[in-house]
Amino acid sequence: MKVYLNGQFVPEEEAAVSVFDHGLLYGDGVFEGIRAYDGYVFKLDRHIERLYDSAKAIALEIPLTKEQMTQAILETLRVNKLRSSYIRPIVTRGPGDLGIDPRRCSGKPTVIIIVKEWKSLYGEEITKRGLRAIVASTRARPPDTLSPSIKSLNYLNNIMARIEANHAGADEAIMLDTHGFVAEGSADNVFIVKRGRLLTPPTVACLPGITRETAIELARSEKIPVSEEFFTLSALYGADECFITGTAAEIAPIIEIDRRVIGTGHPGPITQRLIEKFRAITGIPQTGTPIY
Repeated sequence: MKVYLNGQFVPEEEAAVSVFDHGLLYGDGVFEGIRAYDGYVFKLDRHIERLYDSAKAIALEIPLTKEQMTQAILETLRVNKLRSSYIRPIVTRGPGDLGIDPRRCSGKPTVIIIVKEWKSLYGEEITKRGLRAIVASTRARPPDTLSPSIKSLNYLNNIMARIEANHAGADEAIMLDTHGFVAEGSADNVFIVKRGRLLTPPTVACLPGITRETAIELARSEKIPVSEEFFTLSALYGADECFITGTAAEIAPIIEIDRRVIGTGHPGPITQRLIEKFRAITGIPQTGTPIY
């Protein structure tokens, strides 16, 4: 594979950044996770918009226009002859000194685009079976510190939650906010179904996920009532169905949380319906940008 690095295509084993890059030293940068399906990049414009919104929020000026970034992503896919891929554009503050002051950086942000052949995060077998999750003791970051809407390179609290899931032998971790309400997964958004109604936390303590947006749109098109509201751990345990959404996870059912069976212990009918509807809208021109 070749990696886009500051306007050049470099073999992945040779792609490198300075040890003084503030993305490495301090997590000072932003990124996106994007998917291409069968020759079409899913909701690319929306991902580009979120990338630039994140950069603006941390006063990071991306040295490419949105259209140039779009074309760089498409060209990286073409160079690697990919039709279906996971895509990771990254923009860091660039090299500086060992202090945190961004004014000490070179003024030349580092732009990286990585593409990899990658299917669903959990795989078809686990998705059919359903995931087992725990509720992590690590809390989602509160919006009065750093906005969850910023998809920054600093993911340490999510990683700590993921470590808790690993230690518990679980597939995923669910994080609460500082008030004890359900916030998000370690790298995805959370939904529950109760009495035919879909609930998901508002994007106050969680990332406004693009797959989350899509799941809400699909549910409404199917006449499934949807509400964005806070709910507690007891509502999570008592849900009829539960699933997570994300670019990597797509839509994945959760059948057990903290050793409590969710619903029947199998992926529920509404979850399965949304999975089918989601798959039907990927890899098509109506929702994707053509690569070739």
